[in-house]
Amino acid sequence: MTMVGFFENKLNIFRAIKFQIMKFTTLYFFLFLIIFAACKTNQLTGNKSYNFISNKQLFPMAFDQYDTFLKDHEVITNTRESEQIKTIGKRIAAAAQKYFDYKGAPDFLKDYAWEYNLVKDELVNAWWMPGGKIVFYTGILPIAQNADGVAVIMGHEVAHALAEHGGQRMSAGLTQQGLGLLLNKTTEKQPEKKRKAILAAYGVGATVGVMLPFSRKHETEADKIGLELAAIAVYDVSEAPKLWKRMQELGGPKKPEILSTHPANQTRIDNLTEWGPSAIALAKKIN
Repeated sequence: MTMVGFFENKLNIFRAIKFQIMKFTTLYFFLFLIIFAACKTNQLTGNKSYNFISNKQLFPMAFDQYDTFLKDHEVITNTRESEQIKTIGKRIAAAAQKYFDYKGAPDFLKDYAWEYNLVKDELVNAWWMPGGKIVFYTGILPIAQNADGVAVIMGHEVAHALAEHGGQRMSAGLTQQGLGLLLNKTTEKQPEKKRKAILAAYGVGATVGVMLPFSRKHETEADKIGLELAAIAVYDVSEAPKLWKRMQELGGPKKPEILSTHPANQTRIDNLTEWGPSAIALAKKIN
């Protein structure tokens, strides 16, 4: 090969590498712009959140799924416990409206369709869906023990709905899948062993480094906001850390917090104990 041919060959290699770098840099920059554009200020927390799913898109899907769930499960009605769930739910929702009035966003809840149901199930759980749909399982009532305990749990579930955690989680999940597909495409020409290692590392990194902390952040946020809602609704928020002590006493295997979707029980107990006085102070301002 002549000297000219040698340099021409190196130049062609450089051009090919440069093209690949430019292609992927442009692609990742485009993804960054999409993510940046999807960040919006959350009305409740005042923080920027990653969410490109609107309530207009999300609520109808959630309402349909909720109705389907209720049809497929035994809903408890006309009992003292079921009526208590509904009464406390309404008081927490009224507290939420006061909260948004205080924050200068009185119309924020206009599309919410509040519903609170007690379902027969021994599982110790309660859950929410976007738009104000709440379910309590009968299994959690012995842990709640009293109206204040139910209010703490209700406040937590309502807080998830108010903070739009559903749209945020869906947005994050879709983005994680999209980046996984992109990585799968961009590593097609890599040796199979190396490619599998890269994809596995992405899966672990995205889950442990992003999605699980994201979920724990939501749970912590809902704990704090829920405590404030319970205080505004004039429930005794000193019951919150007691509730989580009872949860802690249930026993069973516990994952390390870093591998869990929820904060550790002791973390929640410490947080709720610390936040109690400020929640009461906020309630006095609003009420």
